[in-house]
Amino acid sequence: MPKIQKILFPIDFAAPYESFLPWVSTFVEQFGATLYVMFVAQDLSEYTSFYVPHASIQGFQEEALAAAQKKMAAAVQEFFKKFPKLETRVAVGAPAAKILETAKNEQIDLIIMGTHGRKGLERTIFGSVADKVVGGAPCPVLTISPNA
Repeated sequence: MPKIQKILFPIDFAAPYESFLPWVSTFVEQFGATLYVMFVAQDLSEYTSFYVPHASIQGFQEEALAAAQKKMAAAVQEFFKKFPKLETRVAVGAPAAKILETAKNEQIDLIIMGTHGRKGLERTIFGSVADKVVGGAPCPVLTISPNA
């Protein structure tokens, strides 16, 4: 059986990631792995093609990052304190790209992530972070539907 020492669990504060914790906990406990919990705030600089003062976008991005770091700290206290080996990451950028970058840089052995279950036009417009991660990951990816 492959050795799984590091598990990455990307979360989205807008989605109910807590429902995936039984799955995450099972894998972490089974392998005695370190759990990496990650949130990626969307980089807003890509929206500068229309006029918005740069300072406004940069200030908003900094506030969003600070809020995400506070939310991550609160999530750790509420949902992740039972994990003995825990690492957290908050990053800014394209979510799929940052998840893949972290998986490679940290030599992650398994990624466990939820899907939003989007279909049709909503999926076309917003894309799928999970699809991009599955397609580019350097390790196995376990995706869990919100209906599981």
